[in-house]
Amino acid sequence: MDEGLLIVAVVAVILAAICRRFGLSAPLVLVVVGLGLGWIPGLPEFTLEPELVLFAVLPPLLYSAALDSSYVALRKNVRAVGLLAVGLPLATTAGVGVVAYYAVPDLPWAAAFVLGAVIAPPDAVSAQAVGRRLGLPRRVMTLLGGESLLNDATALTAYRLALAAAVGATTTVWDGILAFLIAAVGGLIVGLAAGLAVAFMRHFLTDPPMETALGIIAPFAIYFVAEEIHASGVIAVVAAGLYLGQRSVREGYATRLQDTAVWRSIDAILESFVFLLIGLQLPQVIEGLGDRSTAAICWAAAAVFAATIAIRIVWVFGATYGARLFPRIRQREPYPQPGAVFVVSWAGMRGVVSLAAAFAIPLTVDDGSQFPARDAILFLTFVVVVGTLLLQGTTLPLLIRWLGVQGDDRQADLVGLARAQDRAGRTAFARLEQIKAEIPEGDARLEQVKILEHWIRARKNLAWEGLGRDSDEIGESPTEAYNRIRNELIQIQREVFIDERDRGRIDDEVLRSALRQLDLAEGLGDSRKQL
Repeated sequence: MDEGLLIVAVVAVILAAICRRFGLSAPLVLVVVGLGLGWIPGLPEFTLEPELVLFAVLPPLLYSAALDSSYVALRKNVRAVGLLAVGLPLATTAGVGVVAYYAVPDLPWAAAFVLGAVIAPPDAVSAQAVGRRLGLPRRVMTLLGGESLLNDATALTAYRLALAAAVGATTTVWDGILAFLIAAVGGLIVGLAAGLAVAFMRHFLTDPPMETALGIIAPFAIYFVAEEIHASGVIAVVAAGLYLGQRSVREGYATRLQDTAVWRSIDAILESFVFLLIGLQLPQVIEGLGDRSTAAICWAAAAVFAATIAIRIVWVFGATYGARLFPRIRQREPYPQPGAVFVVSWAGMRGVVSLAAAFAIPLTVDDGSQFPARDAILFLTFVVVVGTLLLQGTTLPLLIRWLGVQGDDRQADLVGLARAQDRAGRTAFARLEQIKAEIPEGDARLEQVKILEHWIRARKNLAWEGLGRDSDEIGESPTEAYNRIRNELIQIQREVFIDERDRGRIDDEVLRSALRQLDLAEGLGDSRKQL
């Protein structure tokens, strides 16, 4: 019911806001709350509709992640990302399929591989959130982010092929490989073409609100068009997002600021919604088991759950260190630290895409009979999703701290920023000297030039001061003191404008205009927003 989904969204956002306020893991809390709410008598059933997830939730989340991804970093790590995003889902599909076939008596081979494909794609949302908060090395974050962008395409393609075999459609291995290649190439072509079209339209509009609006509808349209021509909607959305993300540096400042704020809000809503919805599915999944033996299904769940975790660990370690048998890779890539490798192997939490794929399994096959062991597939998928979220999600932060997997990128980033800012300042100073030479003596504009000189110097100093900001021995820097005092003065002016409105001396429209100027000035000088 539509009203029910609206209630879920509202409750999810409120709970997520509370979690963020107190530093709790929102995905884990939302899943646990959902598990509890699902058993409250009198509450309506909140059914997870596959179409809702695959067409309304997945495209914007992938698109937003692609916008924030680094194409340069992904290209640099293309081999490792490919092994995680393509090789691992296929290995999981095969491995879990074999385990499930022997663990569930009435599960045929085709249906077993359907289950394997369903739980193959990890959801890296919570893993990336933990990694950003604890400062994982940038390469680890790149691998997790690249995997999350592309593994859905691999797993969903494998899912379609296994499902076709399970329902009675004839398919061969070569048909599967051909279908995968067509879907991947088609998705790439659609994505790049759509990215070019969206970029042209946004450049033509030069209207920030409409540019952002166009960006919001883009992932839904791109996904729909790609799926309609039997290409990969996931790859199409990711390709378009990566292209537009690289082009965003050429957009106007207003569009960039607006896009960032809008997409962060959309991500927060959708991620909160899906994690709460996951927990709410438990009663329906349990009821669907019918007369199955509790002991037998619990044994099968334990076996599939263990296989899912073990396959990822074996694959990640095997692919990482096995690749070093090749001299060229040993020379080109630094030696991987075992702690970082284990963190990647442990960050395999499953999410709503797996549940959506499981719920999308048809009730019957082509001959009219029931889909074999559909109830068991749903239950096993739910156990893997919730189990990995609770086990790996709760232990991942502790594991990162215990293994000491911390990134050393921050200091290098600060040095790079300071050098770039120094060069930018010198270039700006050179242009300012040219402008100054064109202004006659005694002209009032020379005072403005002096103000700009001070501003450029402050920008240069701020970047270098950031190198010592993490040290407790260094107090407030001159630039930080300047920004703190300036923000205090901005707040005083803000209160005066509000008082003038309250006294009826200025209109609300005038107040909003004045406050916007003060807000932009405060944001520009907020040193906390620096790298």
